[in-house]
Order: sequence, then C-alpha cells, then structure tokens
Amino acid sequence: MSRSQPDAQDYLNLFRIYGDDLGSLYREPDDDRYALLFEQIVRLLIKPSPFNRSLPEPFRVSARRYHEGDPARVKHLGHPANRHFMLCDLHDLIRLRSHVARSHRKDLP
Repeated sequence: MSRSQPDAQDYLNLFRIYGDDLGSLYREPDDDRYALLFEQIVRLLIKPSPFNRSLPEPFRVSARRYHEGDPARVKHLGHPANRHFMLCDLHDLIRLRSHVARSHRKDLP
C-alpha cells in the first residue's frame, strides 16, 4: 500500500486480510472489529487515481467528507452498521470488476 495511486489490487489485498467473505459484517452489525479496515479503505478512497475515479462517486464523496470531519458524514458513518454496508458494497463491486477483468483477459487471443 505504498503506492500513491491505489488500484483494485490494493483494495483486494486489504479485504483479503479479513477473509474473502465479508458477509459476517451483517451478522455482527455492532461489532467494531472492522473499524481499522474502514479507516484504511477511506484512506485509499481519498487518494486520486484512475481506479478510484472509476468507482461510483458516492463512495469517494462519503470517504472524503468523513475524512474531512463533516459532522453529518462522521455521525452517519459512526454507526458500525453503516460502515459495514459501505464496506460490503465496495467489496462486492471491486471483486465483481476484478472477476470480469480476469474473464476478459482469458478471452483475449
């Protein structure tokens, strides 16, 4: 994670530390063991990179506002269930995109 411009692999490496299935986030919505993961993901999302610009804007805006200390965003993402929802959505999106990209590379002659 020393890169200045994060890509999909940086996110996947972080998520992999917590296991391939983040579904446990929903089973324990008040569990704070994913707080560090959330903070690390926010730090990646606020860095300018082509990959980050390809992600849906709401992820980037929420991360930036949270990082800047916007009271409404900090309050909203102060609830573990809201952080978990964001993490799971981002995790699923990045894994799906990575899977599609690998499939396209395999199909190329």
